[in-house]
Amino acid sequence: MPVSVVIGAQWGDEGKGKVVDLLAPSMDIVARYQGGANAGHTIKWGDETFVLHLIPSGIFHEGTACVIGNGVVIDPKALMDEIRQIEALGYPVAGRLKISHNAHLIMPYHKALDEAKERWRDAEAIGTTGRGIGPAYVDKFARSGIRVVDLLDRDGLRKKLTAAIEEKNDILSAIYGSERLDVDAIVDEYVEFDQQIDPYVTDTSAFLNDALAEGKSILAEGAQGALLDVDHGTYPYVTSSHPTSGGACTGLGIPPTAIDRIIGIVKAYSTRVGNGPFPTELEDETGERLRAEGHEFGATTGRPRRCGWLDLVALNYTSRLNGFTELAVTKLDVMSGLPELKVCTAYEIDGKTTERFPTDLRTLDRARPVYETLPGFSGDLSEARDIADLPDAARDYLQFVSDRLKVPITVIGTGPKREETLVAS
Repeated sequence: MPVSVVIGAQWGDEGKGKVVDLLAPSMDIVARYQGGANAGHTIKWGDETFVLHLIPSGIFHEGTACVIGNGVVIDPKALMDEIRQIEALGYPVAGRLKISHNAHLIMPYHKALDEAKERWRDAEAIGTTGRGIGPAYVDKFARSGIRVVDLLDRDGLRKKLTAAIEEKNDILSAIYGSERLDVDAIVDEYVEFDQQIDPYVTDTSAFLNDALAEGKSILAEGAQGALLDVDHGTYPYVTSSHPTSGGACTGLGIPPTAIDRIIGIVKAYSTRVGNGPFPTELEDETGERLRAEGHEFGATTGRPRRCGWLDLVALNYTSRLNGFTELAVTKLDVMSGLPELKVCTAYEIDGKTTERFPTDLRTLDRARPVYETLPGFSGDLSEARDIADLPDAARDYLQFVSDRLKVPITVIGTGPKREETLVAS
């Protein structure tokens, strides 16, 4: 099994961290391939809960190497804080974590620009996390970004940073009315960061391809969700990278021929954080119940998530886009106690019914969900130790989803903890 890819099949927050944590013991390497500290992958075991923002979710398994690939944008402070927190829990990071020398760095001016532009947009705000992710990717593709490898040349780093900060200061002060940033303080901060990060830095593409040649197994971990892909998501309400299966190749420097397993992570219902279209959103008691029972608040921002019924039109689209070979359905337990379960199987747009997901914002805004209704179920699912232990209606719900998507369901989440997970035999 060369490379398995774990992908959020909706708008993020599907429970990727838990699934990666479940699969990591059977993997030699877990590699994160895109996004930044805007992601929040929550892992619970026993009485412990930890939210990972940058380091792959395999870090809590001894013997598993972890890679931050070139497609990730790295916030130095967030990274070092996370390393210290993990080590404080008794899990060694040194020698196990490898960071791509080609990964781009998030600078203080990226965060300042992110926040300033969102204020400027006002009612038209995208709903970013304010972590500087978008502006960092803008500089990357404008070929003016700062990469990890740039830290090795102190004089060159100072020159590049000085020029970049002076340019961003002009934008911040003249356009957004924000305070100018201290050039010298930022340069000194990143020179110090070089000394901290140096032991982890390597050519991760070479490391991963050497591992493949040796027959080792790799789990590629995406952040956010496929419907937030900058090319294929609900643009402009998207992230600034590619959380799809193609992004795993470019974000890690591995060939597509190495991938043989693509796992789509799907909540038993739908959620979305921030602005943007959401056809099955429930702004009623059921939506509030899903939010309360599912603890639907952003792991990174704390913002309440918008909740709605499962959308198979959107899921069929992301399945086709990514080539899912299997599905992991999380938070099935949250649906317990509802008298009936609705599933969106088509949209009605301008009087016409379609099963095709439109990525054009104006068209998607006019989409009205067409539902099929299934019986609800009740009971504490966390006690189930086999799929046969689930209520009949719960199994029927899962089978309905699998049949409509034509993808087998291999993992079922019955509670938030690591052990509250069922794996198909």
